Amino acid sequence: MDEKGRESGHLMLIMPERVFYAGLVGRPRERCQGAFNVYVALKGGLWLTTSDGVERYGELMVVPSNIRHTIASDHRSAIAVLIEPETLRPGALEDLTKRLTGPEQDIFISKIRSAYEMLRNRRSGEDITTAMFDTMCFGEALPRRALDPRVTRAIVRIGKFSGEPVTAATCASEAGLSSSRFLHLFKEETGIAFRSFRAWKRARHLLNFANQDINLAHLAQDIGYPDSTHFSHSIRRFYGLKPRAIFSGSRDLAIYRSEDAALS
Repeated sequence: MDEKGRESGHLMLIMPERVFYAGLVGRPRERCQGAFNVYVALKGGLWLTTSDGVERYGELMVVPSNIRHTIASDHRSAIAVLIEPETLRPGALEDLTKRLTGPEQDIFISKIRSAYEMLRNRRSGEDITTAMFDTMCFGEALPRRALDPRVTRAIVRIGKFSGEPVTAATCASEAGLSSSRFLHLFKEETGIAFRSFRAWKRARHLLNFANQDINLAHLAQDIGYPDSTHFSHSIRRFYGLKPRAIFSGSRDLAIYRSEDAALS
């Protein structure tokens, strides 16, 4: 672990298909992320409130993608494991939810906490594949989804975050499809509309810079936001915090990246 995270124990591993975060929870504010979330308490328990008003308390909480919720912790820090839903076979997340919330729950809590200790002690430069990540957290590699190559190419293009923002029209042209046919194919394959998918991936990309001293207006422009206002509103919707608050709370966060680009 680098010096930023050594004393605090706060870290984040960012992969194309997964994220492992162990750090500050902050005050509970509503968030709505495009990833499937597994929250695990480091100490004590977690309070989860969903948009329908249901409240739960426990050491492990599961929140499907695109569900508005707030999370609070008895301890100032907690673990969040994010899984990109389009990477898994249809039905796999429902099966995982049953296992995580069933009789095996304590086993998964122990596995994810052990994964945190492993990541704290990993040597710099060690790469972790998606299968390794899943095995570390869930005991086995989760079943992958085989996407249409035309959708896969569009996802890779969205994930480059360089040059002009990626549009559905551009992706459709490259796939040899009309825009309407491409948009239908994209949602059919991934389970989410193209614009919603692109918005989440853009907000997710922000995490790569969270512990850096960086000009936020320039960052917003670099990763495809049309202006600072749109940038702030989008990030707050996904994370419950404005960009500046995220960067302020991430100064002691060690960030690691994996080059495992299985989707590409």
